[in-house]
Amino acid sequence: MKLLGKKIRLLRHQRGWSQEDVSKQLDISIPAFSKIETGITDVNLSRLEQISALFDMSVVELLTYNDPEQEVKYASDLEVATKKLQERDAEVIELQKKVIELYEEIRGMKSYV
Repeated sequence: MKLLGKKIRLLRHQRGWSQEDVSKQLDISIPAFSKIETGITDVNLSRLEQISALFDMSVVELLTYNDPEQEVKYASDLEVATKKLQERDAEVIELQKKVIELYEEIRGMKSYV
């Protein structure tokens, strides 16, 4: 519920609405709405439908909504991690080549003995 509350708070902030604005539209008290945003209160399906309609979204869109700025950060972090992984893969391949070369060198020495 905390994640859902954070999404609702983000959407509210993006629209420049106060908790009072939203609580009036939902016909609930400000403290009740605050508990939704902080994840203290579980949100039933009818309330979820009411909140999603308020933000012109489907319930699924509301539940899966992510902050666009956060999405950019995730994409950037993923790109950095992917690059590091590719670098590590190249290092592993080089080490494997060296191991094979050393093994062949040792094998060659044993055939002389």
